[in-house]
Amino acid sequence: MTTTSQEELFRFLEDRFACAQACTECARACATRAGLVDPDGSENQELVRRKGIMCAEVCDATCRMLSEQNQVDEATIRIQVEWCRQVCLESARAFDGYSGAEGTAEACRTCARACTEFLATLN
Repeated sequence: MTTTSQEELFRFLEDRFACAQACTECARACATRAGLVDPDGSENQELVRRKGIMCAEVCDATCRMLSEQNQVDEATIRIQVEWCRQVCLESARAFDGYSGAEGTAEACRTCARACTEFLATLN
């Protein structure tokens, strides 16, 4: 293995780990935020709750996929990570308008950035 190949492999693994870690943190933040919202609240509260639940589930699934050593093909990884990125961005926008959810919105954006960086290593 050449030095360039080793460097690419290390970058791939580091970005994969960073993405999985960001997904875990985002899932935790979104699940917590969703749990704080009144399920019988306003339409906006219901949207925030649903976005939080969906984001937590997608981030959790993405983290598991990235963390496991199973042989998942690159196309499947790319689709899952892109889906996670999109859900995180949508959730961040929903959290932006909700008082007290600034930290959750930032966790979503951090995860989206990590997903973007990991997708770049797949190109």
